[in-house]
Amino acid sequence: MKKHITPAQAADLIPDGAIVSVSSSSGLGCPDLMLKAIGDRFDATGHPKDITTLHPIAAGDMSGIKGVDHIAKKGLLKRIIGGSYPSGPSSAEPPLIWQMITADEIPAYNIPSGIMFDMHREAAAKRPGVLTKIGLDTFVDPARQGCAMNASAAAEPVVKRVTFEGEDWLYFPSIIPQVTIIRATTADERGNLSYEHEGAYLGGLDQALAARNNGGIIIAQVKRITKEGSLKPHDVRVPGMLVDYVVVDPDQKQTTQTVYDPAISGEVFHPLDSFEVPEFNIQKVIARRVAQELEAGSCVNLGFGISANVPRILLEEGLHGAVTWVIEQGAVGGVPLLDFAFGCASNADAYMPSPYQFTYFQGAGFDASLLSFLEIGRDGSVNVSKLSFRPHVTAGAGGFVDITARARKIVFSGMFNAGAKLSINDGRLIVEKEGKLKKLVNEVEHVTFSGRRAIEQGQDITYVTERCVMKLTPQGIVLTEIAPGIDLQTQILDQSEFELIVADNLKVMDASLFAEANIRLALPKKSARVLEGTFHG
Repeated sequence: MKKHITPAQAADLIPDGAIVSVSSSSGLGCPDLMLKAIGDRFDATGHPKDITTLHPIAAGDMSGIKGVDHIAKKGLLKRIIGGSYPSGPSSAEPPLIWQMITADEIPAYNIPSGIMFDMHREAAAKRPGVLTKIGLDTFVDPARQGCAMNASAAAEPVVKRVTFEGEDWLYFPSIIPQVTIIRATTADERGNLSYEHEGAYLGGLDQALAARNNGGIIIAQVKRITKEGSLKPHDVRVPGMLVDYVVVDPDQKQTTQTVYDPAISGEVFHPLDSFEVPEFNIQKVIARRVAQELEAGSCVNLGFGISANVPRILLEEGLHGAVTWVIEQGAVGGVPLLDFAFGCASNADAYMPSPYQFTYFQGAGFDASLLSFLEIGRDGSVNVSKLSFRPHVTAGAGGFVDITARARKIVFSGMFNAGAKLSINDGRLIVEKEGKLKKLVNEVEHVTFSGRRAIEQGQDITYVTERCVMKLTPQGIVLTEIAPGIDLQTQILDQSEFELIVADNLKVMDASLFAEANIRLALPKKSARVLEGTFHG
């Protein structure tokens, strides 16, 4: 097979100063062996040097798949642009890439994942760039940080705020990759790629097109090579005409800490009773209350954190299938997985390529999104993307900005403040020791979600914590429910930096949420959707 070369030979093909696009999502689909080969070549020869890398979703997970850390070396990297970045626990040494970013050794940017895929598509079609409202009034907006993660990035802007037909838009110029590195399961002798053991297609096709149409090369890392003609045409996700070279890694993991699970790739279905349901604790109380916000028959996006447990709540309540879950990596339906396997789903209905899943999100085709928060601001804004005192603990925004920009309904969940010692006794929430860090603050450190935009667009925004439920209104954040056992003044109002509005009809949260037995969850049917916009003949 002429296209089959060693990782070292493939690394030799990358010129100094190249722009390199990498398809990955943490450990899912990460071409780790290829990234290692690039780092090894640099250590041995000093080349390639001064490359720029594009990562629509993070490459690597710091749990056995180093990803971008293989190339996080002075002189090798000149600039990095990512939708997200590998993160790690606060107790661990920061990933090498985070050390470079925080030391301001290279310009680093956090562009929303969906916009990064859009930039590849525009580059492939030789269009000038992306014109979008996604990210207005967030850290993406040049009126704030303009996606810059450090001072050197702020000096080299990647986004402009422009006026088009009387409206404000964000403009991201296309970035053209000279090299694209993607991953699949199988390549035939012509370079056709199939993804039968992968947990997602991600954006490999779009990234390959961006390089091919602009005279670049595409390197594919795969698990195995098969005979020409042995792949069924419908199974080929990236055709061989877009693949220049193939590198084999027979040991590539399916995703983080997972060698291979056929249910992740949809080859088998696990019995529903094989999925663990959450143990009874404070986080489960929150996930239960979030579940009460859902409607049967709806399509709901999930983010990392407490809300990722909501599908297990429905499973436990006998309501699996009442809601179709959609996640940014591309899985539709099934049971989204947790922890290191987040981004994958078992028993999925379908897999969409990530760029098209993001088109679905950006245009608000879905019904609701369940996401986490680190901070909530006076104006309803939410920060999930930056904590100065623990930068490497956050992964950046990923698809958060794409998902929330126009979503009709968002339920943010999290602990009311950080570090509190809590317990549940006889159906009542007990605060044994108050937390030291307030999460309801006058102004969030980083605006990942704009409360002001939400009010302008009429978005339905709810915040669920263990102590209370709040709603965003034009007048401010309104406290609508309080947990049994919680003192309104000392344990809620005094724990917020800004004044909360207490609803006249303040309710006590459902007592069943605070007991081990099932809550007998019943979901109302999805409301009929009102047709938006007008038709033009």
